[in-house]
Amino acid sequence: MALGELLVKITGISLPGSIIGMLLLAAFLEMGWIKLEWVKEISDFLLSNLGFFFVPPGVALMLNFDTIAKDFWAIAIATLVSTVLVLLSTGWAHQIVRKYAKRGK
Repeated sequence: MALGELLVKITGISLPGSIIGMLLLAAFLEMGWIKLEWVKEISDFLLSNLGFFFVPPGVALMLNFDTIAKDFWAIAIATLVSTVLVLLSTGWAHQIVRKYAKRGK
């Protein structure tokens, strides 16, 4: 994650450093630069305590309920549209990757 933050600062990429960090971790795991055993223990701990990470957003929702209720339809439509766009773009990217992966074999 720190490496992702550093890359964002150096390059000015308009993505969150945490996302860049997770992509780098996935790439390093795939390339074998990082062994799964090195991160398995902390990953298992984080997954077993995942529910705790939803408490702060839940509290924020309760604290901002009036704003959310006032703009409910705008939020709901934006959420629906963005979800559909993410699903479509992910499927499209997956098809491209599979096509190139098959071509390389």
